[in-house]
Amino acid sequence: MTPDETILLTISIFVVAFLYSTVGHAGASGYIAVMSLFGIAAAVIKPTGLVLNILVACIATWQFWHAGHFSWRLFWPFALVSTPMAFVGGYINLPTHVFKVLIGIVLLFSAARLLLRPMPDVATQPPTRPLALTIGGGLGLLSGLTGTGGGIFLTPILLFKRWAIAKEAAAVSAAFILTNSLSGLIGNIISTKSFPSVALPMVFAAVLGGAGGSYFGAKHFPHTVIKRLLAVVLIIAGSKLILTR
Repeated sequence: MTPDETILLTISIFVVAFLYSTVGHAGASGYIAVMSLFGIAAAVIKPTGLVLNILVACIATWQFWHAGHFSWRLFWPFALVSTPMAFVGGYINLPTHVFKVLIGIVLLFSAARLLLRPMPDVATQPPTRPLALTIGGGLGLLSGLTGTGGGIFLTPILLFKRWAIAKEAAAVSAAFILTNSLSGLIGNIISTKSFPSVALPMVFAAVLGGAGGSYFGAKHFPHTVIKRLLAVVLIIAGSKLILTR
């Protein structure tokens, strides 16, 4: 890439990391969309997105945990099965365009519901363990196949089912993304027998954006802002899944 393209890519990664991390996400779907627009090779995009995802998810997990929003009781049933299933999804490299279009439509529908039908920020009973384990396994496989951490799928479920309030959902999703991204990256490395080489400007942009976004999301933005930002993130992620091959 030319120097100008490198600067634009770096700025784009920063913006994605900032926006996604405000809602406890790490930005993999956004990174993938940005890198696709700049013509980066498809074989490089998935593992690079996972590396950036891991860095931002580490920061977001710490920020939301430090602010007192993390619930281990809610997190572990979803993560227990999702982590090995993310490894399986990361290991598999299949043409999944139709599958991604369907997932993208679901995400766009979820975004529309968040914007058009605001929900009170309340939580009822958490899911039963068998249900959480089952959902976690499915989301882990989805995260590995799509090269994301699975938070774009988990957060709407937690909110729509009222299993968590907005910031608790963000905290649980950040940790969920971290474990799945690590597992998915290991599966991808074993499958491709190569480790991604990520440009330092992209790393710095993701870390700075993730630190800033998760700080404001965990400590300053009210739940109404969190939900609207989540809708924006779901629109970006859904559009990316539908439009990119």
